[in-house]
Amino acid sequence: MAETNLGNPAAVGLAGFATTTLLLQFHNLGLCGAGVVFCCALAFGGGAQLLAGLQEFKAGNNFGYAAFCSYGAFWIALALIFMVSDFQASPNNWIGGHLKIGPGDLGWFLVAYTVFTAILFIGSFAVHTAMVFTFATLLVGFIGLDLEILAGMHIKTFVALDLVLCAFGAYYMMAHVIFAQVFGRDVLPVGKPWVKKG
Repeated sequence: MAETNLGNPAAVGLAGFATTTLLLQFHNLGLCGAGVVFCCALAFGGGAQLLAGLQEFKAGNNFGYAAFCSYGAFWIALALIFMVSDFQASPNNWIGGHLKIGPGDLGWFLVAYTVFTAILFIGSFAVHTAMVFTFATLLVGFIGLDLEILAGMHIKTFVALDLVLCAFGAYYMMAHVIFAQVFGRDVLPVGKPWVKKG
């Protein structure tokens, strides 16, 4: 019985993560509005990345499963947080009157994801160098956002530029996955693991 070649869900998961991260940084740098980020966060960064994570589960890849599902949920949750925050400006509705998001609440949400990202950053040592780079810049970005929101540090531009690098790290890995199949060879090397398994 011939084996069926299956697609690599990382191609879609990485694309969803990279594109939504990049768009949010464009917004933070004043290049685009929040509406396009909100829509992309729900559809691509959230929905598509979540589906990619479920496919990683079927492939038996716990790292990809945890990363894509969790960051897919992150983008959906972030979009909902922004939506609820907007509703708070109109208290004459059920959401505005019952669901409250305080000034520091977004910061603590990001702190929780900072902890999660730190765990995956350590796990990336056993994957390859490109993964380490992407998670290193992501972790720096989350820490920067924590400091900006909770400590009042004015580092928005630095954080945005760091996360632009993170997005391009994810794009690079996506291109690596796609090019390796369509060209039948490793066009974009991702480097060796920093830590050997076993």
